[in-house]
Amino acid sequence: MKVEGACYCGNIQFEAEVDLQNVSVCYCTDCQRLSGTAFRVSAPAPAATFRITCGTPKEYIKTAASGSRRIQAFCGECGSALYATAVGGNNTYNIRTGTLRQCAELAPVKEIWCDSALPWLPQMDGLARWKQEPK
Repeated sequence: MKVEGACYCGNIQFEAEVDLQNVSVCYCTDCQRLSGTAFRVSAPAPAATFRITCGTPKEYIKTAASGSRRIQAFCGECGSALYATAVGGNNTYNIRTGTLRQCAELAPVKEIWCDSALPWLPQMDGLARWKQEPK
């Protein structure tokens, strides 16, 4: 699906093709801390389809418990989280669905890192669930 996204202030804009069959809710503690809430919803886009059309995002490189290094891109003006991708080249951008004009059409199909979900969150019916991120 073709999508268009932007940060809250509009300084950063982008477009991509996302895979509706891989939209996910992530409950890992990194996503909780980086989003400032209980989870984060992302839609993957192949690098070949991802294009920034306006502005230049700021980047923060996060090292996961696994040792994997991930670029966390955000707007330096308004602070909106935009996407994450691997350091050193990657074939996927995990776009934060709240930045997308089409976010209402991007229903999650799976929940990952469910073992880190906060205990007061309700489960989403009908979604595939993984205790940890699927390989």
